[in-house]
Amino acid sequence: MQVTRSKWFQPVFALALGVLLFSAMWIGGDPRTAVFSFLVMAALAAVILFGGRSETIRGLRGDGSDERFRQIDVTATAIAGMVVIAAIIGAFVVEVARGQDGTPYSQLGAIGGVAYVVAIVVLRFRG
Repeated sequence: MQVTRSKWFQPVFALALGVLLFSAMWIGGDPRTAVFSFLVMAALAAVILFGGRSETIRGLRGDGSDERFRQIDVTATAIAGMVVIAAIIGAFVVEVARGQDGTPYSQLGAIGGVAYVVAIVVLRFRG
C-alpha cells in the first residue's frame, strides 16, 4: 500500500501543516492567528478523515481511482495553476507599477515557467 493511498495521509499531512503554521506564526509573534490557522487545518483534517461517503471528499482524498476522478483532478489542477499564474503576473505588475522591482513574483513566475517546460519535456518523452 502506498502511503499516499492511506486514508490517514492527507489528514495527518493537514495536521502537520497546521503545526508548522502554528509554530511559524507563534514565533513571529502572532499567537491568535497561530491558533486560528491550526484550528482551520485541524477542521480540514477532520472533514477529510470523517467525510463519510461524500463523493467530493473522496475526490479530495484521492480515493477516486476511476477515470472520471482522475480527469476531474487533472482539470482542477490545471485551473488552480492558471489562477496562481494569473495572481503572480498581477502581483508582479502591481509591484512594478508601485516602483518596486517585483523580484519575489518574477522568481515565482520563473519557477512556474521552468517547472512547466520540464514537465512538458518529461511527459513528451515518457509517453
